[in-house]
Amino acid sequence: MSDQPGHGSPKAARILAAAGELLLGRGSKGVTIAEVAQRSHVGKGTVYLYWKTKEDLLLDLVCRDFLAMADEVVAAVTADPGLARPSRLCPAMLRNMAAHPYVGALKSDDSSLLGALADDPRSARLLDILGPDAVMRDIVPIWRDNALARTDWTVEDQAFALRALVTGFLKSTSGTGDSIPVADPERVLAAAVTALLGPEHATAEQVRAAADAGIRDLTAKRAAALDLISLPQAAPSPH
Repeated sequence: MSDQPGHGSPKAARILAAAGELLLGRGSKGVTIAEVAQRSHVGKGTVYLYWKTKEDLLLDLVCRDFLAMADEVVAAVTADPGLARPSRLCPAMLRNMAAHPYVGALKSDDSSLLGALADDPRSARLLDILGPDAVMRDIVPIWRDNALARTDWTVEDQAFALRALVTGFLKSTSGTGDSIPVADPERVLAAAVTALLGPEHATAEQVRAAADAGIRDLTAKRAAALDLISLPQAAPSPH
């Protein structure tokens, strides 16, 4: 993702990689700028040239995880417009979340991993822009306009019900709490989404239109999320 701030800098990439290792291994409280600098083979001052605080660094890391997931969804739907169908997109979103730990942590308000970042207003903004719930909320009208979802109840009620359904599946497949084991959770989710939203009567042209609209929406969300990433404050020093 070459348009991400600092992406072209090997030093910034090393710093982000080191911070990510520490964050996943110890949680936010176990991350210090000093150890991030040591692991990435730079001086502390170099880290602070890119990010003013530890929270800015970790927010950057989390935001990039959201951006990476958005890019993967856009690429997948571009290659296969049929993925825009509700019965396929919802399982795919959950599958993608499993590969992006910071997305799941922020959605579930995992303070043990994210610490104070979970309560940071910028985190709430990120969820509102690119969180799975936000994506689902904005795509429901697109589905309705293209014969991929029923229209006999309000968009708000429909989006709320879909959010509750997907959140429940996410919790049930996370390995925490009580759940009923099934052989193929994605198949069950696909059937549940169809039962909730109704049969998909779209033509091939309507599926294509839904895919294009979804890609445009997600691309716009990605651009808005980029504004949350800390910009480098100055050229890195030669530490």
